[in-house]
Amino acid sequence: MTKALQAKFHGEMLALYDQCARIGFRPVLFRRLVILKGGVEAARELVYKPGTTGLERLVEAKKTEFSMEAAMTRPEYRVLFTPLDIKEAAKRLEGSATRERSRGRLTATAAPRVKPDAQGSL
Repeated sequence: MTKALQAKFHGEMLALYDQCARIGFRPVLFRRLVILKGGVEAARELVYKPGTTGLERLVEAKKTEFSMEAAMTRPEYRVLFTPLDIKEAAKRLEGSATRERSRGRLTATAAPRVKPDAQGSL
């Protein structure tokens, strides 16, 4: 079952490239890594890499369902990943709404700082 499930996940990772291309985003390096390492290994590697812009682009397009992270957290694929892998993918998905693009790196958006007055109170 696991080999068949890995093959299904691999196919879904390759299909993500086509889905992204339809919305004007072509994650070529993602596709290459999936082909070279397989969908599961590519996902395990990429989920921990900072500075990947794919999820950011999908957030901007309101299409996070096309993300690798969304696929990793689906119940049918959870057996392919460690609990830590799944937690990281879920964390990235949850945090994607509060992040902005910044030269290829994910950076948390911060509330503007309030300067204290001359007496030190806010």
